[in-house]
Amino acid sequence: MSKTAETDLLNFLYACPVGLLEFDAHGEIGMINPNAMKHLLPLSPSGEMENFFLATEQYAPELRNMCESFERDSGPICDGHRIVTQLTDGGRRGVPTVIACSMVRLGADRFMATLSDISQQVLQEMRLRQADAWLAALVGEINDHALIILSEEGRILSVSPSFTRQTGLHSDAVIGRSASRILTGLEDAQGRAIPIDEQLAMARRDGWHLFEGWEKRRDGEAYWAQRLIVPRGENYANVGQGFSLVLRDVPVPEEGSEDLVRLLTRDHLTGAANRMQFNKVLKQERLQWKSRHRSLSLLMLDLDHFKVINDEHGHAVGDRVLKMVAEKAETLLPGNASFARLGGEEFGVIVPNQALTEALTIAEELRAAIGDLNVPASCASVSVTASIGCANMDETDGSIDELLKLADERLYAAKHAGRNRVLASAV
Repeated sequence: MSKTAETDLLNFLYACPVGLLEFDAHGEIGMINPNAMKHLLPLSPSGEMENFFLATEQYAPELRNMCESFERDSGPICDGHRIVTQLTDGGRRGVPTVIACSMVRLGADRFMATLSDISQQVLQEMRLRQADAWLAALVGEINDHALIILSEEGRILSVSPSFTRQTGLHSDAVIGRSASRILTGLEDAQGRAIPIDEQLAMARRDGWHLFEGWEKRRDGEAYWAQRLIVPRGENYANVGQGFSLVLRDVPVPEEGSEDLVRLLTRDHLTGAANRMQFNKVLKQERLQWKSRHRSLSLLMLDLDHFKVINDEHGHAVGDRVLKMVAEKAETLLPGNASFARLGGEEFGVIVPNQALTEALTIAEELRAAIGDLNVPASCASVSVTASIGCANMDETDGSIDELLKLADERLYAAKHAGRNRVLASAV
């Protein structure tokens, strides 16, 4: 390459508005421009800048898997794969920090990646999805619908005539009763059951709330329904403040739409919730802690010596460990708990309605269950242990940042105290 061409290339790399880097099959970085360094630094708490896979391991361990499983000699591996690098607001007023990563294989041992900050784009998409939900609720295909007027406390004040036709329940049997006892929805597409009082709180906070999931008729028949909840202003229909709830009997969503929801909310490897979903649920539960005085505990879990498992047995066995840990957690944790993979071998567990002592019991059961796992490997089975830090929102001023920090500090205290243990205080 001539000196002029080399100078032109360097000028292009420095002026390029997106991050560019080149790396080999092991992740070793051969070339990187300033924009890529700027985006990699938040991804790598340790400051690792020499290996792309190590730099992104905490927030996007799947990038290594994508490259290793790509079978063609060349071609695009991913386009705009999203990496959420920030769990909390961090002063950005609720805007998540999201990096888009595109990777292409140039040869047997040569890869190229681009990195760009798409946080504002994601915020705009969230607003558009809200608008789409409103539109779908108004013009989507329906089998039937009913209008329910609720008091501020969630008691049923009145129902439309179609309510009886849709649910099989007569108005005189429901008026004056709590909606939580009448609208006993089963679960949504992600398998989460969200009580009606929580949905009312979200509607009060956001100005509206749309929930889609299973509902039951009087005869026990289950049907797919939407609940569109909107807070009312003062003196609405002479009954004062409260909520209007539209209950719609709609067709069961097609499998493709459920797959899309899963793609957006779940970790691709383990099936656990992803970082963005974890952040969303944590904010919702904090609202319940504040408005309903419900207890809220958080567990931060990290697998001990996980790098040794990857180094000695390979990433395929490491992936199997992560999957089995997630499967064990899903079967062991309470139904209202949220289990998420936050990056690499680190997981978070949101446990509503549990005081710190109760969360400790749950954490000990989870730690013991993980220690009993035997993961198949080529030579012999692999065992794994976990360290867990526990914290409760009552220990903070209601700050999600402080709750995460407290649980993290106790997690690392558990590691420094010898690993394979649970701590709810510093040692």
